[in-house]
Amino acid sequence: MHYLPFIILFVGGSILTIGDILMKKWVVNNSIPLFITGLGIYLVGLIFLAISFKYKNIAVASTIFVIFNIITLSIVSWFYFKETLTPFQLIGIALGISSILFLELA
Repeated sequence: MHYLPFIILFVGGSILTIGDILMKKWVVNNSIPLFITGLGIYLVGLIFLAISFKYKNIAVASTIFVIFNIITLSIVSWFYFKETLTPFQLIGIALGISSILFLELA
Protein backbone atom coordinates (compact mmCIF):
# COMPACT_ATOMS: atom_id res chain seq x y z
CA MET A 1 0.00 0.00 0.00
CA HIS A 2 3.02 2.28 0.52
CA TYR A 3 3.74 2.39 -3.21
CA LEU A 4 0.13 2.91 -4.34
CA PRO A 5 0.27 6.74 -4.16
CA PHE A 6 3.44 6.76 -6.27
CA ILE A 7 1.87 4.47 -8.84
CA ILE A 8 -1.23 6.67 -8.99
CA LEU A 9 0.89 9.82 -9.33
CA PHE A 10 3.17 8.26 -11.95
CA VAL A 11 0.23 7.07 -14.05
CA GLY A 12 -1.44 10.48 -13.73
CA GLY A 13 1.77 12.31 -14.64
CA SER A 14 2.26 10.03 -17.63
CA ILE A 15 -1.31 10.62 -18.80
CA LEU A 16 -0.70 14.35 -18.44
CA THR A 17 2.35 13.91 -20.67
CA ILE A 18 0.12 12.44 -23.38
CA GLY A 19 -2.08 15.52 -23.03
CA ASP A 20 1.01 17.72 -23.37
CA ILE A 21 2.00 15.93 -26.57
CA LEU A 22 -1.46 16.43 -28.03
CA MET A 23 -1.36 20.12 -27.09
CA LYS A 24 2.02 20.48 -28.84
CA LYS A 25 0.51 18.84 -31.94
CA TRP A 26 -2.50 21.18 -31.64
CA VAL A 27 -0.20 24.21 -31.66
CA VAL A 28 1.55 22.94 -34.79
CA ASN A 29 -1.60 21.81 -36.65
CA ASN A 30 -4.20 24.20 -35.19
CA SER A 31 -6.72 21.36 -34.99
CA ILE A 32 -9.72 21.81 -32.68
CA PRO A 33 -10.21 18.02 -32.21
CA LEU A 34 -6.60 17.76 -30.94
CA PHE A 35 -7.25 20.61 -28.51
CA ILE A 36 -10.46 19.05 -27.15
CA THR A 37 -8.85 15.60 -26.88
CA GLY A 38 -5.84 17.12 -25.12
CA LEU A 39 -8.11 18.82 -22.59
CA GLY A 40 -9.94 15.55 -21.97
CA ILE A 41 -6.68 13.72 -21.37
CA TYR A 42 -5.53 16.48 -19.01
CA LEU A 43 -8.75 15.95 -17.06
CA VAL A 44 -8.09 12.22 -16.74
CA GLY A 45 -4.55 12.91 -15.50
CA LEU A 46 -5.86 15.38 -12.93
CA ILE A 47 -8.36 12.80 -11.69
CA PHE A 48 -5.38 10.64 -10.73
CA LEU A 49 -3.91 13.61 -8.87
CA ALA A 50 -7.18 14.12 -7.00
CA ILE A 51 -7.29 10.43 -6.04
CA SER A 52 -3.75 10.68 -4.68
CA PHE A 53 -4.92 13.31 -2.17
CA LYS A 54 -6.46 10.42 -0.21
CA TYR A 55 -2.94 9.16 0.48
CA LYS A 56 -0.66 12.18 0.39
CA ASN A 57 -0.63 15.78 1.54
CA ILE A 58 -1.86 18.04 -1.29
CA ALA A 59 1.45 19.92 -1.58
CA VAL A 60 3.51 16.73 -1.59
CA ALA A 61 1.22 14.94 -4.06
CA SER A 62 1.15 17.91 -6.41
CA THR A 63 4.94 18.23 -6.34
CA ILE A 64 5.47 14.54 -7.04
CA PHE A 65 2.84 14.64 -9.81
CA VAL A 66 4.53 17.56 -11.56
CA ILE A 67 8.00 16.01 -11.22
CA PHE A 68 6.77 12.73 -12.74
CA ASN A 69 5.18 14.74 -15.57
CA ILE A 70 8.42 16.65 -16.17
CA ILE A 71 10.49 13.47 -16.21
CA THR A 72 8.24 11.63 -18.67
CA LEU A 73 7.80 14.75 -20.80
CA SER A 74 11.56 15.29 -20.96
CA ILE A 75 12.11 11.72 -22.13
CA VAL A 76 9.35 11.93 -24.73
CA SER A 77 10.45 15.34 -26.01
CA TRP A 78 14.02 14.08 -26.36
CA PHE A 79 13.10 10.90 -28.26
CA TYR A 80 10.00 12.01 -30.17
CA PHE A 81 10.47 15.75 -30.79
CA LYS A 82 14.31 15.62 -30.82
CA GLU A 83 14.44 18.48 -28.30
CA THR A 84 17.55 18.65 -26.17
CA LEU A 85 17.93 19.78 -22.57
CA THR A 86 20.62 22.13 -21.31
CA PRO A 87 22.85 21.08 -18.43
CA PHE A 88 20.95 23.49 -16.14
CA GLN A 89 17.65 21.88 -17.14
CA LEU A 90 19.08 18.43 -16.42
CA ILE A 91 20.26 19.66 -13.02
CA GLY A 92 16.77 21.00 -12.37
CA ILE A 93 15.24 17.62 -13.18
CA ALA A 94 17.78 15.92 -10.89
CA LEU A 95 16.85 18.35 -8.13
CA GLY A 96 13.17 17.53 -8.74
CA ILE A 97 13.89 13.83 -8.35
CA SER A 98 15.85 14.62 -5.19
CA SER A 99 12.91 16.61 -3.88
CA ILE A 100 10.70 13.52 -4.12
CA LEU A 101 13.22 11.63 -1.99
CA PHE A 102 13.39 14.47 0.54
CA LEU A 103 9.59 14.72 0.69
CA GLU A 104 9.33 11.02 1.42
CA LEU A 105 12.08 10.93 4.02
CA ALA A 106 10.38 13.67 6.04
